[in-house]
Amino acid sequence: MKRNVPEVKMGIIAVSRDCFIRTLSESRRVKVAEETRALGLDISEISVVVENERDAMKALEEAKAKGCNALCVFLGNFGPETPETLIAKYFDGPVMYAAAAEERGDNLVDGRGDAYCGMLNCSYNLNLRNIPAYIPEYPVGDSKAVARMIVDFVPVARAIIGLKKLKIITFGPRPQDFFACNAPIKGLYDIGVEIEENSELDLLVSYKAHEGDERIESVVKDMAEELGLEGNRYPDLLPRMAQFELTLLDWAESHKGEREFVVFADKCWPAFPEAFGFEPCYVNSRLASRGIPVACEVDIYGALSEYIGACITESPVTLLDINNTVPRDMYESEIKDKTGYKENDVFMGFHCGNTPLSCLSCGAVNYQIIQNRLLENGGEPDFTRGTLEGDIRSGEVTIFRLHANSDGSLEAYCAEGEVLPVATRSFGGIGIIAVDEMARFYRHVLIRKHFPHHTAVAFGHIGKAFYGVLDYLGVKDVSYNRGKGNLYPEECPF
Repeated sequence: MKRNVPEVKMGIIAVSRDCFIRTLSESRRVKVAEETRALGLDISEISVVVENERDAMKALEEAKAKGCNALCVFLGNFGPETPETLIAKYFDGPVMYAAAAEERGDNLVDGRGDAYCGMLNCSYNLNLRNIPAYIPEYPVGDSKAVARMIVDFVPVARAIIGLKKLKIITFGPRPQDFFACNAPIKGLYDIGVEIEENSELDLLVSYKAHEGDERIESVVKDMAEELGLEGNRYPDLLPRMAQFELTLLDWAESHKGEREFVVFADKCWPAFPEAFGFEPCYVNSRLASRGIPVACEVDIYGALSEYIGACITESPVTLLDINNTVPRDMYESEIKDKTGYKENDVFMGFHCGNTPLSCLSCGAVNYQIIQNRLLENGGEPDFTRGTLEGDIRSGEVTIFRLHANSDGSLEAYCAEGEVLPVATRSFGGIGIIAVDEMARFYRHVLIRKHFPHHTAVAFGHIGKAFYGVLDYLGVKDVSYNRGKGNLYPEECPF
C-alpha cells in the first residue's frame, strides 16, 4: 500500500489592500519564501498579488496549477479582508493566515504596512463567513518568524488533509463490557471522515480466501528479518500472520472507495484468536509502522486519534491502555531520586502487543498471557500467540485523544510527558510514563469527562500541532494537564 499520510505542498499568496503599496506586500512575500526554503521546506510562490476578488480567483487557479494543497495567505500590508477570506472559502485544502511586522524605524511612511491592524479585520471576516483557518499564536512577524510559522503549520495541514480523505474500516462488534469504546459516528462525519463497519465474520471469510497466497512467503521473510533471531520466537506462526497482513492490506485497497487513506479498528478478542489461529497484535504493529494504525477492541476514535498523530509526526504511533500504577517500591528505588516526578505523576501504559518494534527498546513475538488463561486454560500457548512484547523505549511522548461523547459531541485531551528508562518487569508492550500532575489530570479530565481507557501515544511532543488540528476542526472542548496551582473548573480548592 502506498504512503498512508498525505504530502503537503505548500503555497504562499500575498494580499494587498488597494490603497497601500502593492510592491511592499510582494517584496515581503519573496523574503518569507526565501526564509521558508532556508528552513528546508519547499514552497510555491503564487505570482498574483491579491487586491480584489478577481485576483483571488486567479491566485487560486495558479495555486491549483502548481499542485498546492495547503496555503499561507500572507498579509504583507493591511490586506483586503473580503478577497483574502474568499481564498480560504474556495481553496480545497487547509489555509493559514500570517501578517508582516514593520521592518525599519526609518521607513514608516511608504514602508509601513499596517498588517498588525489588517489581521484583526481578516479574522473578523473569517468568523462572519464561518470559514475555518489556522492562525498562529502570534501571527505577526518578520520574514524569519513567518517562515517558522509556516513550517509549524505543515504537520497541522498534513493532518487536516489526511482526515478529509480518511476512511476508518472496522471489524466488530466491540468485545463484551467494552462500552468505553462507544463510538457515535456523527462526530466523524462532522469532521469529514468516512467509516465502513463490518463483521469479524467478513474478515474471517476474506482471511480464508487468502490461504495459499503466493505473496505469503515474501511477507514471512520480511517479518523474520524485522524480528531477528531473538524476536522471532515462533517461526511456525509467521505464515498465519503474513496471511492476515495481506488480508488487511487487500481489504484496504478494495474498500477505500473514493478515499485515499485508511485506518482500521478491529475486534481482537475473545473469539478472534481461536477462529484465526493467532493474536493479531504483531500484524497490527507492522501496519502502524507504515502509517496505517489498527486500533484494538474496535476503538474507532482511538484509530482516528492515532492517525492524527501519524500525520503530525510522520512516524509510528501506538494505542495504549492507561493501565496501572507503578508499585511504590519501584518508584522509591528507581524513580524518586532520579527524576522530579511525584509518585502519582507516573503510571504504566500497556497493550497486548500492538506497539511497533521501532518504538520498543527490545521486542519479541510472544503469547497473550491473559487470553492464554481464559482460552487455553493457562497451558502451552498456541492460538494465543502473536503479540509483540517489550518495554517501550524511553523518551518524549504525548498522550492524546479525540473522542465523541455519548451525545455525539467531540471532546479531546492532550498531555506531554516521557517514557522513563525504567524496566517494567511485566508483560505486553508496556512502559512507565510520566506526566506532570498526572493524578489531577486523571481525576479531573480522564474521569470527570468520561474518557475511555485507551490513549493514543505519539513519540515526541506534539501538543502544539495537535491543538492546532483541533482548533481547525472546531473542537471546543480540549483539556490538558494543568500545572500545580492552576485548578480545573470543578477541582476542590481546599
